[in-house]
Amino acid sequence: MKIKLTSVYVDDQEKALGFYTDVPGFTKKADFSNGPYRWLTVASPDEPEGTELQLALNDNPAAKAYQQAIFKQGQPAVMFFTDDVKGDYERIKGRGAGFAMPPTEVTGSTIAQLNDTCGNLVQITQLARW
Repeated sequence: MKIKLTSVYVDDQEKALGFYTDVPGFTKKADFSNGPYRWLTVASPDEPEGTELQLALNDNPAAKAYQQAIFKQGQPAVMFFTDDVKGDYERIKGRGAGFAMPPTEVTGSTIAQLNDTCGNLVQITQLARW
């Protein structure tokens, strides 16, 4: 078995697509509609056939409540891994992203958190090399 897809709820799919492609630099993978429903995913340009991130509209009351609650708690909705968190922080900050936490050393890793402008905190993690 493989994990091929995970989802993050967003309050605006078009805005989310702009953020996830323009700021972290992911590429659009799938985008199609069926009536009011839109299936929208992005993937890493380094692994275009790898795991996809679905940008799911939070039009379900339970999804919206979940998204708002984890944001309020300061919990990231999604986590990305990098080999250079400080370099990615500078690159992403240069693209206008608002960081809730600059690169910070924690047990076993260095993390940074940013607001995706669509209702979520995103965490960027660099694992410590022992």
